Amino acid sequence: MKGNAQIIGVGMVKFAKPGTNEPYEVMASKAIQVAIKDAGVDIREIKQAFAGYVYGDSTCGQASLYKVGMFGIPIINVNNNCSSGSTALYLARQAVESGAVDCVLAFGFEEMRPGALKSKWDDRTHPMKVFNERLNELTENNAPYGAIKFFGEAAAAYVQKYDANPEIFAKVAVKTRNHARNNPYSIFDKPLTVEEVLNSQVIYPPYLARLMACPPSCGAAAAIMCSEEFARKHGINGAVEIVSQVLLTDTEDSYNDVINLVGADMTRRAAKEVYEKAGIGPEDVDVVELHDCFTPNEVITYEGLGLCGEGEAETFINNGDNTYGGKYVVNPSGGLMSKGHPLGATGLAQCTELVWQLRGHAEKRQVKNARIALQHNLGFGGAAVVTMYKKN
Repeated sequence: MKGNAQIIGVGMVKFAKPGTNEPYEVMASKAIQVAIKDAGVDIREIKQAFAGYVYGDSTCGQASLYKVGMFGIPIINVNNNCSSGSTALYLARQAVESGAVDCVLAFGFEEMRPGALKSKWDDRTHPMKVFNERLNELTENNAPYGAIKFFGEAAAAYVQKYDANPEIFAKVAVKTRNHARNNPYSIFDKPLTVEEVLNSQVIYPPYLARLMACPPSCGAAAAIMCSEEFARKHGINGAVEIVSQVLLTDTEDSYNDVINLVGADMTRRAAKEVYEKAGIGPEDVDVVELHDCFTPNEVITYEGLGLCGEGEAETFINNGDNTYGGKYVVNPSGGLMSKGHPLGATGLAQCTELVWQLRGHAEKRQVKNARIALQHNLGFGGAAVVTMYKKN
């Protein structure tokens, strides 16, 4: 092992609503160029690249990087559902820490269409078929499959299991939108009230409303990382270290209940392993970017990451421990709910925000004295990536 990987450059484009975006390869190339400039290295120093995306033909990664330059390096295309970007980051980190290369690029992008997510392959077995069948067994509900169904049922299961007030899902949306007001990269930055969220269209009864769901969006983000030796050789200062990172998939326990079906068990196991490897516990974390595709998932993830105890999310939210002045600042970027969720770009956009936070470059949304950051990116079907960063 060659020491922990160092992130030396990050970049992203502002995400856009479908139909208002540039082509995926243009967005991706712009994000890559920003990251290269931020790192202050010659692009020819990059020895490998990993591209995360979901909706696109093979070698979209090549098409994107070729707009920046054609250097003959390995380009690996990664599809791990909504965690594709973080999976690209994971593979890039492994490449550096194994000593295979000393400088590597991870980037992610997505060009999405309006409306709910849909499979493009209706002539073969859907990868979520077993999950959907199990959800039907657990809930005795044969409504058509979709992410809305999973997180709608998870919201109901959480309220029932912990006798929680369902208003917590609306309160999270309000908190998140307040954070987004200070992020120029957010698509949505208009403040919300709990009443507005609760009165928005119910998209899955009884608790899931439209303003509790992230929008489909288009965008790109990128990160450049290197070895400690490479950073020293090139006189690079201000790098952010990946202290620990874990990618896990489902086990049979994922089928035990509805909450685990949406990734709670994967998150819990990945977070536990990250803390053990880092020798740093959740109490030492300052800022968090987590996968809030629906606000019930943010609530569930507070507990999975150990930010609060099991069944304690309602108290955690009501005490303001998920925002400025509380124990943690969760999703200072505005999260997927406000910034948007272009699947392949999300994990690298989270990474970008946390690097900015640890560098002290987050402007009005800066978390004071941030030194330890935690990232959570979830992909259905499944993959959970939890990453801990430290300011050098």
